[in-house]
Formats: sequence, structure tokens, C-alpha cells
Amino acid sequence: MKKTVFFLSALFVLTAFTTVLTTWKNDPPHSQLGFTVTHLGISDVSGTFNNFNVAVTSSKKDFSDAVFDLTAEIGSIDTRVEQRNNHLKSADFFDVEKYPTMTFKSTSIEKAGKDKYKLSGNLTIRDITKPVTMDLVYRGTIENPQSKATTAGFQLTGTIKRSDFNVGPKFPAPMISDEVRIKADGEFIQK
Repeated sequence: MKKTVFFLSALFVLTAFTTVLTTWKNDPPHSQLGFTVTHLGISDVSGTFNNFNVAVTSSKKDFSDAVFDLTAEIGSIDTRVEQRNNHLKSADFFDVEKYPTMTFKSTSIEKAGKDKYKLSGNLTIRDITKPVTMDLVYRGTIENPQSKATTAGFQLTGTIKRSDFNVGPKFPAPMISDEVRIKADGEFIQK
């Protein structure tokens, strides 16, 4: 009897301190990574990076301990104008030949309201790494009726400065805004 009580007590203690991390991967057809700059101070120009991968790990259902890890292929940039896309890939801007990817690795997440967070991390573009903080909204988790996969939704918004990453230094802010607005929407499938 003592052995059974001891075994059950030990099992309880071990399971009480075991954290189960769940991994989520973005669903590419239902995810986008976009940006917007102001051109000549009078109009906005937007684009996307079409090839990117994001992994999210979390042990909590509300994602309040989530860790985000993103890698995007700069060569997949798409502003709907091929000539502009090619210029952005050149050494004048992203220099895709030398720096084919950008990455973001979160370092902290803080609650900022119901299903709202401040997500901080290190963004690397052109081998320059800077800390950034973005607004993250957790939009819920459901079972996808078609695939039957457990799916979570997030929206990320924020602003960075292209000058922090030496992107387009020959193009002054009156021509192309230094501030770049980021908006990412994603569906993530539990793995």
C-alpha cells in the first residue's frame, strides 16, 4: 500500500511540473506577410513577401507564453510591379544575392488586453539585427471544418524604420518613407 501511495505521489509531482509545448506552423494559403511605405509623401505602396515560414510554440491555450520564429525569403517580394520588385531585390535595397532571408525571433510576449499582446523580438534584415516590438492579436482557435485540423489565427501589426536595417539608403524619406508599416495575418495549424 505504501509503495502505491508513493508511486502515485511521485507521478502527480512529475506531471504537475511537466509543461507540454504545442507547435503551430503557418498555413501558407491562409497567411500573408505585408508591408506599406508612403511614396512621395502622398500615396501608399504595399507589398508582400510570398514565401515565409513561421513556427509558434506555446504551452498555454491563450498563447500568453508563445514564442514566434519567422524566416522569409526576400526574393519572394511582390509589389505587383516586376520592375519595382527587381529594384527592391537589388543592392540599392535588400541585396538578395548577399542577404536572401530575413528573420524574426521573439524574445518576450506581454499581455496588453483581452487577446492582445506586445510581441518583442529580434528582427534581422541584411545581417543587421535590431530589437522590435509589434502588436499581436490572437483571433481564436477553431477546428477547420474541411481539414479537421486545429487552427489558430493571429494578426501582427507594427512599424519599423528601413534606415535601421540599411534598406534603401540612397532614397530619402521624402521619396520613400523611412517608416515601414507591417501587417501580417496568419492561420496556424497545430502540429
